[in-house]
This record gives sequence, C-alpha cells and structure tokens, in this order.
Amino acid sequence: MYQAIVLLPLLGAILAGAIAIYGARKRFPGAEPSDDHHAHADHAHAAHATHDAHHGDHGPTEPAAEGSRAAEVITTAFLMVTAVLSWIAFVRIGYGHHDERITLFTWMLSSDFKVDWALRIDTLTAVMLVVVTTVSSLVHLYSIGYMAEDPYRPRFMAYLSLFTFAMLALVTSDNLAQLFFGWEGVGLASYLLIGFWYHKPEANAAAIKAFVVNRVGDFGFALGIFAVFMMTGSIDLDTVFAQAPALTGKTINFFGWHADALTLICLLLFMGAMGKSAQFLLHTWLPDAMEGPTPVSALIHAATMVTAGVFMVARLSPLFELSPTALTVVTIVGATTAFFAATVGLVQNDIKRIVAYSTCSQLGYMFVAMGVGAYSVGMYHLFTHAFFKALLFLGSGSVIMAMHHEQDIRNMGGLRKKIPVTYWTMVIGTLALTGFPFTAGYFSKDAIIEAAFAGKNPAAAYAFVLTVIAAGLTAFYSWRLIFKTFHGEPHDRHHYDEAKESPLVILIPLGVLALGSIAAGFPLKEYFAGHHVEHFFRQSLKQSAAVIDAIHHVPLWVALTPTAMMFLGWGISAYFYLLRPDIPVEMARQQDMLYRFLLNKWYFDEIYDFIFVRPVLWLGRVLWKGGDGYVIDGFGPDGVSARVLDVTRNVVRLQSGYLYHYAFAMLVGAAALVTWFMFASPGGAH
Repeated sequence: MYQAIVLLPLLGAILAGAIAIYGARKRFPGAEPSDDHHAHADHAHAAHATHDAHHGDHGPTEPAAEGSRAAEVITTAFLMVTAVLSWIAFVRIGYGHHDERITLFTWMLSSDFKVDWALRIDTLTAVMLVVVTTVSSLVHLYSIGYMAEDPYRPRFMAYLSLFTFAMLALVTSDNLAQLFFGWEGVGLASYLLIGFWYHKPEANAAAIKAFVVNRVGDFGFALGIFAVFMMTGSIDLDTVFAQAPALTGKTINFFGWHADALTLICLLLFMGAMGKSAQFLLHTWLPDAMEGPTPVSALIHAATMVTAGVFMVARLSPLFELSPTALTVVTIVGATTAFFAATVGLVQNDIKRIVAYSTCSQLGYMFVAMGVGAYSVGMYHLFTHAFFKALLFLGSGSVIMAMHHEQDIRNMGGLRKKIPVTYWTMVIGTLALTGFPFTAGYFSKDAIIEAAFAGKNPAAAYAFVLTVIAAGLTAFYSWRLIFKTFHGEPHDRHHYDEAKESPLVILIPLGVLALGSIAAGFPLKEYFAGHHVEHFFRQSLKQSAAVIDAIHHVPLWVALTPTAMMFLGWGISAYFYLLRPDIPVEMARQQDMLYRFLLNKWYFDEIYDFIFVRPVLWLGRVLWKGGDGYVIDGFGPDGVSARVLDVTRNVVRLQSGYLYHYAFAMLVGAAALVTWFMFASPGGAH
C-alpha cells in the first residue's frame, strides 16, 4: 500500500509526460528541435496571451494536444486513489500503532557507506501523506476545469504529479540522502510549474528566482548533511538520532571558528528550511511564484514545497532539541516572518499575492511552534492550514476566471451576487485563516500562540508578542480581500456583467476544502495539542511534554487574546472598507513613506538587487568581455589562431594552378640557388 502511495503519482507523471511528448510530435511532425521550440513558443504565446489560465474570448488558436483528456483522467484518478490510501494509512498508523520501515532497494553502496531507498512510515509521515495527497488530488481535479483552454494540459498534469511524487519521496525518507532527493525534486518541479507559461518574461524570472533563492538555502542544508555524516559516520535517521546525544559538547572547526557541533548542524539544516519555507531573508521568491497558474500556487503554498521545511525540522526534532541556541534562532526567524509578511499583506492589491503573504506569515507561526519545542502543535497548524490555504488559492482562481483574468482587487467589487458559491467558500477559508472560534485554524493557531507564551527559550516572549500582533493584521488584510472583492459596488462593470460561477469540476474541490477548513481542527485537537500527543506521535517526534502541558494552563487572557485580535482586525477592516472606504485612501496619502515601504515589501528585492544581483552581473560582464572576449578569444581564436590562419591563407594563394607561375617560381629558385653557390663557394666572388 505504501509503495503505491509514493509510486502512483510518479507513474501518472510518466504517462502524462509520454502523452505530452506524443502530442508535441503529432503537432510538429518532422520538425527540427529548434523549429519545434519556436513553433511551440509561438503557439503558447497565442494560447496564453492573457495573464492567467481562463482566456474567455482570447482563447487558444490551436486545438488541445492529443490525449489531453486521457492525461487529466489518469493523473487525477491516480491521485484520488493515493489520497484514499493515505487516509487509510493515517488511521492505521496514528490510531493502530503500526509504524513500518520498508526497504525497496539499495540505492548507494561505496565501501562501508550504504544507503537504502526505504520508506519510513510513522505518524509524522502519515500526517504529511494525508496533507499532500488530499490537496494534490483536489488540485488535479480543479486543474481539469481551470486549465480547460490550455493546449498543453498533459505537460501541466505531468508536472503536477511529478511535484507530488517528489514531496511524497521527501516525507517518506528514511535517511538524509533520500530526503535531499525529494527536497531537490520539489525545487525542480516548482521551477517547471512556476515557469509553465515560459513565453511570459515574468514567469521565467519568477521561476529562476525561486530556483536560485532555494539554492542558497539548499547549500546550507547540504553542508548540514555533510556535517551530520562527519560527526556520526551515518546519514540514516535512526543511527543519527541514536548518536546525537553523544555530540553534546563537541565542536566543529568551521573556518577557524570552533562552533558547537549540534548548534552548527541545526543552523545549517534550518538554513535549508528557510529557503524552502520562505522564511525571513529567503522569502523573496514566494510572492513572485504567483506567476504560475493558480493550481500551482495552491499546491506549492498548501501542501508541498513550503511545508517541506517545517516537516524537516519536525523530523529532525531529536537533533534540534539538543541545541537550545538553534531553537532560539528558529523561534526568532519564525516570529519575525509572521510579523513581516502580515505587514506587507496589509497593502497588497493582487488577490494571489495577498494570500501568498498570508502563507509566508502562517509558516512563521509553524516555526515558532517548532522553536519553543511544540513540534506536534506546529504540525497541527500545518495540517489545518493546508485545507484553508488551498481553499483560498483555488477560490482566488475562481474569482480570476469570473473576472476574465483580472487579479487586482481594486478592480473588483460586488461579486458575491455573481459567484455566491465561491464567495461563501472563501468566507469559510478566511474565517479559518483568521482563527474564528471553532474553525480549524482557531484550534491550531491559538495553540501556537499559547505555546509561545508558555515557551522557555529566550525568544519565546518576543514570539508571543509578534504572533499576537500578526493575528490582528492577518484578520485585517484577509477581510480586506473579501470586502473589496465581493462587497461594495463593481469597479469594472463590463467584467462584472460577464462574471459567472465556475463549473462543477472547480466547485467540488472548493466544497471539500471548505468542509476541511471547518472540520479538520476539533477532532484532532487532543492528538496534536492535547493529552494524547505522546501516544499518537510516539517516537516520530521528540516530545516536549512540558510545553504541551503548559498550553492547558495559560492564563485566560492569553487564551482569549488571539480571538480578540481577530475580532479587532475584522472590525477595523469592515469599518474601513464597508463604511468608510475614504479612510484607507487618506491614510495612504498621509503616510506615504510607510505605505510605499510596505507596498514595496520592505524593499528587500531592491536591497538584494543592489548588494548581490548587480555586482554579480558586473562581474559576469567583466569576465565575459575582458576575460573571455579580450584575453581568451584575443590570445586564442582571435590572436594566435587568427595569425596562423592569415599565414596559411597567404601561403595558399601561391597554389594558383597555372603552369607558368610554377615555372617562374622554379626559375627564381634556381637563380637564387646558383647565386648562393657562387657566393658561398671558396673560389667564389672576391
């Protein structure tokens, strides 16, 4: 069963990819690769002249690739089966205590170094299997409707399934090499999906940015894995965890700095999590990833790539628990991210970017939980967040379709009458995100804030204050999105008049996710943040019983503060955008510097461009023009080689083919020879 869960998405990706290749060859028979590329790009440009998938009257000028429906059915059916099996596994492992380790084959073998490709099936894995396969299967189904007019659907579905397989390989990994394979796999798949509409310069730039920023984090992650191997002689998780306590007090010489071994290892590993999960300083790729089709945004933000970092810290919790310094850093970074992203979300106008910044902020919450030792609570929020975040992204896609590719909420308004199902599902998602009582987000988000209050590390108080503030900001900008999109008067009457509800294939995933956004919280509360945590997770997480117990004994004002902040944010947002829409406009005018600071995302892109991008481009240009062009080409092909060619070219001219030229040359040579003998002989001229 577990092998099927991991391998079915891979099989779907291979079959859909084969259909995509077959369709491309049928479309461009006998074309050279370069011709095929240009033809493909031209057709893609025609097909995707608009900003998003639903083209309305600007549809593709060519038929869909042959076998598109087959690719959709195969990949979606495989993911549905995988999701069902994952839920069965969740019940069997979480409640039946059937942890397993399944060795599939020997992957690497070098002297004493041996790495098996094995599936590690425990409660932590089961939670991730449910999250990944449930959201991915619904995204596959949603994509059938959302990408209906795209002629390259088989390629898109293949990428989605490949993304899912890479994430499943990551969460079932039993060693750090296998984990790194899945880690890089989701990075590759995200690059392919974000840049799916590669004719758009913005999509290409966003895909490259995501790839490069993640390489920065992954460099640290790889160094962390090397350090683990150096100190323990193994990358097998069980062996590493068994030897980890013996590393206490040991140091690593890191560029002359004798660093505490466990702290350095954990910080390097966390650097990888900062990249994948878009934490403060390595967050810049996440908003730009919105250039990909909306189903991609939902998959990246809800279930796959950005949750990989949180999962990794939870999986390696036996290491992190031994390094209080590393946990303090995790707490600080998480709390800062939660606050930073919430402030930026206040003023964004692109409907998908607002939801993207809320993802960034919520990931910060999850890392706060990890940092204070409440690993199960962080996983609880990861689980509930997957439902309402996927719902908000897919709901945003439904709005974009209804508005004919318009994504600016300033050009929307009054849509609740036109698309009521989308409206009510997005309201449910927003209630869950903001922590409205008894929704899924209420239980998990409040538990994190209570854990931060109860936490013992030096940054816990800092995290508590920032997460409480972020809760109010989240409520404000989340309801701002709802009010500006669905309430008030329409700002674009033409698109408003043409707006209509999405087809059933899109509304079904929204309905399922809305149900999960309400019901995924309370039934699991005792297992993730209650008295059954230790019994439920067993050895899959390093339990911090003291923090879990302290959550239930926080003062009443602490327990009520997140809900109070939620209502405060909702009230201010309703007043600003329903009763007095002139106030935010006037505030933006009066506080222009602050408004621009937030609108430009704290100017991180500009700072990185100045510090890193421009110097690298300048260095590249110098090496290209000076090093390659002047030195290498100047002394190589354009220097010595060119002079040799000049000489040989002139010598070749002597071979004219005319007999009298050769006779003349022979006479000149004979005359020169005679002259030389005359002057060189002893009896020659005196």
